[in-house]
Amino acid sequence: MGFIWALIIGGIIDWIASLIAGRDIPGGIIGNIIAGFIGAWLGSLILGSWGPEVGGFFIIPAIIGAIILVFIISCENVVNYRNGHKIVSVFYINRILY
Repeated sequence: MGFIWALIIGGIIDWIASLIAGRDIPGGIIGNIIAGFIGAWLGSLILGSWGPEVGGFFIIPAIIGAIILVFIISCENVVNYRNGHKIVSVFYINRILY
């Protein structure tokens, strides 16, 4: 039962992060659950373990980590033009996930 609870909380964490960031994770529900787990791990590495804990996740660092992950994954290729030359950014993550 604890594993199912962790899956539900992981999906909710990334859903909240997607709402705050205004961007979506590709992959639907499974993508949200995976991104929620990775975002919670990233948030605990950056911010530590503080705030309320639900389902094994510290909510505040998990949401902040998931927001960071949503921004990284949803970055599109940005094209800049300088002196008539086309410069493409480094982020190709979105192309790989589709």
